[in-house]
Amino acid sequence: MKKIVKAMGEKCKVSIRNIRREANEDLKKLLKSKEISEDHEKSFEKKVQTITDNHIKSVDEKVSLKEKEIMTI
Repeated sequence: MKKIVKAMGEKCKVSIRNIRREANEDLKKLLKSKEISEDHEKSFEKKVQTITDNHIKSVDEKVSLKEKEIMTI
């Protein structure tokens, strides 16, 4: 059970990273089409990274709690 929970957590983190990658690609497209400036692109990339880090941390916490729950039963 513990391995399954850990694998599911890892899949979630991979999905989050894929969303980050897609967001950064979209930002680069906007920069290339000159819809946003380089400063805005960097600012948005930092925001995307912060959101990504927060969600990955949340997944890690939930996986950890679930592992503890499984081990106490």
